[in-house]
Amino acid sequence: MSRPPFLTLPPCARAYRLATARGEFAVHDARPDGPPRGTVLLVPGFTGSKEDFIAVLGPLAEAGYRAVAVDGRGQYESGGPGDEAAYAQRELALDVRAQAAALGDGVHLVGHSLGGLIARAAVLDDAAPYRSLTLMSSGRASIAESQRARTGLLVHALAELRMSPAEVWLEMQRMEAEAADPDAPPALGEFLHRRWLATVPEQLVVTGRQLMSEPDRVGELARVPLAKHVLCGAVDYAWPVPEIEAMAKELSAVRTVVAGAGHSPAAERPAATAEALTGFWEELRRSGSR
Repeated sequence: MSRPPFLTLPPCARAYRLATARGEFAVHDARPDGPPRGTVLLVPGFTGSKEDFIAVLGPLAEAGYRAVAVDGRGQYESGGPGDEAAYAQRELALDVRAQAAALGDGVHLVGHSLGGLIARAAVLDDAAPYRSLTLMSSGRASIAESQRARTGLLVHALAELRMSPAEVWLEMQRMEAEAADPDAPPALGEFLHRRWLATVPEQLVVTGRQLMSEPDRVGELARVPLAKHVLCGAVDYAWPVPEIEAMAKELSAVRTVVAGAGHSPAAERPAATAEALTGFWEELRRSGSR
């Protein structure tokens, strides 16, 4: 899971619930001092939340962009029903379209990991609401075999063994004890625990299955006349970086590899990530692209 480097919103941002045609969603909304050069919708990944983008909100706003990070249906502070059907990929993609509509026409859509697969589905359903698509640390199909096994254990624990989220959390902490950062601030650990317990288990089960079974839709996406950007860290455990770069080439997308970052560039190297994002959007402005 992504670990934000801090949890305090920058002065340019505020937290509230965004009203849409498909319900309300918890967001962090960062705005520039003057008229925005564009609006950005940031969609988080599996086990994630809007806080995964907290470190790029300030830099994006300073560059003149309104940046809105969202908790999707069933994620952290948005909540959702205990019904697996509610988290089908199409349902989540329709939520993204509703969020974009609530923010106004022509948003730049950014999806991280699972959020990239959902954003892709939203664009394939209807590209009209978006000015561009950035796939951040997101691949062409299902996650790598090692991660399928790991995600399968989580899904099995929640769906088959009927373990409670609290029980699963304790088991996850036991399994990851050796990799834990001893210098991590206690507030971060408390936040990650709180976020985990607040995320709807059915959302985790269904989206976990999506990650393990996602088909290759790159060919479909390549035919969509929308500006595309593929951004990832220098290493990635969910999808191999060479595979991500090959996908970018097939999509004729702008490619960015963020040095020193892993699977969560927005949290691990926020300045470089924000610079790459705004550079992509500014080039679209200069070229007059949609």
